[in-house]
Amino acid sequence: MKEIIKMLVVLTLICAACGILLAFIQLSTKEQIIEQKLKYVQGPAVEEVLAGSTNDLIKDRKTIEIGDKKHVVFIGKKEGTPWAFAFEVFSGGFGGDIGVIVGFSLEEDKVVGIDITTDKETPGLGKRVKEKGFRDGFKDRALTDTFKVKNDGGVIDALSGATVSSKGVCQAVTDSVGLQEKIREQIKE
Repeated sequence: MKEIIKMLVVLTLICAACGILLAFIQLSTKEQIIEQKLKYVQGPAVEEVLAGSTNDLIKDRKTIEIGDKKHVVFIGKKEGTPWAFAFEVFSGGFGGDIGVIVGFSLEEDKVVGIDITTDKETPGLGKRVKEKGFRDGFKDRALTDTFKVKNDGGVIDALSGATVSSKGVCQAVTDSVGLQEKIREQIKE
């Protein structure tokens, strides 16, 4: 009986030590993970969406709180004057959440572009939402447009064989249109 208790105590101490070590590693690498995501995932997408900006989009980002959620907002400037902003939203696709950076003009009520940051879509089908041809369907669209696939009464051409993925991107853009007004107000302050 003493041997079983001794083994349980040792096992408990080992598990506790491993848990503390993992928590420490997570806390100590949190900032590095955020920086890597900004540099290698969101950064290239934001550069694509806010092409023509003359400022450092990553350095000039702001965190804006809406309700209980924080949004990292990238503000594009031309010659020191803000002209557009972009932020990331997520929506469900066929294989899981799709991350979409959506850019909006500060001068006009339109989408300046989108880019895909993360997805788990089917290679060869759903992954085609990353293609420039599909993404260009959102470019320069008025905010009053219906960001749905054409079969659902919208203005976006769905990708053949990837309707669920196409609808997921459309939903992300629709969600971002609702958020952009609140973000726009805070940027202008």
